[in-house]
Amino acid sequence: MKIRSALTALALALAPGLTVLGGAGDALAAQDSTQTVAVTKISHATATSMFRQAGITWSSSGNCSDRNNSTCTSFEQLNLATAEGAQTLKGASGCALNITGGTETGHAGGTYSHWNGYKLDYGKNTCVTNYIKGTFTYIGLRGDGAPRYRSGAGNIYADEGSHWDVLYYNCGGC
Repeated sequence: MKIRSALTALALALAPGLTVLGGAGDALAAQDSTQTVAVTKISHATATSMFRQAGITWSSSGNCSDRNNSTCTSFEQLNLATAEGAQTLKGASGCALNITGGTETGHAGGTYSHWNGYKLDYGKNTCVTNYIKGTFTYIGLRGDGAPRYRSGAGNIYADEGSHWDVLYYNCGGC
């Protein structure tokens, strides 16, 4: 608990305006076999500010940001690392990047889901598609048939036809 509290306090000191569910000692955690890492959640306003600064756009079919409406695109409770991952993709690729899906309801569930802040959907364009296919490693088809590519950081990019569904496992920009 001390490590998570310290990591959360450090994240908050370095990035004012971030919100963490519960107190610093109650930060959400993702655990693997070797370590526990604090997961810092951010607000919709913080995420949109980060995306604006990076030149990333976003859109929704309902022209809204309500997390509980599946026609909206919301970033409420997005993981900081996921937002940083979007910034890294934008900077590394140099491509126009438009987010079409965030943490709103209506996506598939599970631990590493949109709702839990681990995934973003990006509109497809030739630049983004060429960058992903030319830079990342093809790792086979997902259960639903979507071709998947893994970045060097371990993030998974699934080609869902009309958009890229991206799972951010890593620490964002590290």
